[in-house]
Amino acid sequence: MKVWQILLIILIVLIGVMVALYFIGKRAQKKQDERQEQIDAAKQTTSMLIIDKKRLPIKQSGLPQMVIDQTPKLMRRTKLPIVKAKIGPKIVVLVADEKIFDLIPVKKEVKATISGIYITDVRGVRGPLETPPKKVGFFKRMKNKVTGAK
Repeated sequence: MKVWQILLIILIVLIGVMVALYFIGKRAQKKQDERQEQIDAAKQTTSMLIIDKKRLPIKQSGLPQMVIDQTPKLMRRTKLPIVKAKIGPKIVVLVADEKIFDLIPVKKEVKATISGIYITDVRGVRGPLETPPKKVGFFKRMKNKVTGAK
C-alpha cells in the first residue's frame, strides 16, 4: 500500500471517531439537562450549621444504604464531597456540588439550597462567605522559587 492510502484510511477512521463522539456528547448533554431540571424542581433553601466536610468514598460517607446501592459500580470508588450538617435538631449527611465544596465554611451557619441530599448553593447568613485562596500551580511555584517572589 502507498502512503496516501494509509493516510486516507487514518483520516476516515478519525472522522468516524469524531462523528461518534459528537453524538455521544449530545446525548450526555441532554441527560445532564434533564437531571438539572429535576434538581431545580426539588430545590429548597434551608439554614444549617456545617459540622464537618470531607472528601470520602461513598462506602465511608455515612449516606443511607439505599443511596449507596443506587450508585453505579464505577462511581463507588471515587471520593465524594461529603458535608455533615445540623438542620434544625437533626444531623444530616449531604453531598455537596464540586463547584461549591471549597466555599463551604466549617463550624459556621449558612443558608444552603438543597435538593434531596445534594447541596447546590451556599450563602453566608451573617455576611458573605470567604473565598479560599486559589491554589498555585506547580510551574508557578517553581517560577516563584527561582525569582524569589511570593
